[in-house]
Amino acid sequence: MIGVLVSGEGTNLQALVDAGLPIAAVASNRPHVRALERAAAARIPARVFELDRYPSRDARDREMADWLALRGADLVVLAGYMHLLTASFLDRFPDRIVNVHPSLLPAFPGARAIDDALSAGVETTGVTVHYVDEGLDTGSVIRQEPVDVEPRATLVERIHAVEHRLLPEVVHELCVR
Repeated sequence: MIGVLVSGEGTNLQALVDAGLPIAAVASNRPHVRALERAAAARIPARVFELDRYPSRDARDREMADWLALRGADLVVLAGYMHLLTASFLDRFPDRIVNVHPSLLPAFPGARAIDDALSAGVETTGVTVHYVDEGLDTGSVIRQEPVDVEPRATLVERIHAVEHRLLPEVVHELCVR
């Protein structure tokens, strides 16, 4: 079963739902985001874990990991989740946490990957699905797919299209292992 972490719109969550993957629960660090509406529409249990309601990030991550595990999650997918995870979360799901990122890592880690690729003037960027570790987009790469930067006007949409195909493919493969 899959636990999905979200922070925003939830289009990658929707891609996982549309692929029919076994999602046990959705956790968000932000209330009132579209991803939570998507979870509700799919009848997936969801809960918000706002950082300011906990004494530390570690305490929040510990409770979030407990909540996901109690719902049967044994694989965690970061689908637009915008917080680094602490060891208390990572240790609960060793080698069972994956993220999707809009660049060909290790190039352009972080929240501004598409803008950073454009600023750097590269001809090709892409999408990476990788394991999550303590660093910022530093975990081992599982799969990557290049995306041409041009035409720039459609770059974001083309990257999202690759994310929405690639992430469910990789997650499905990890579920059958």
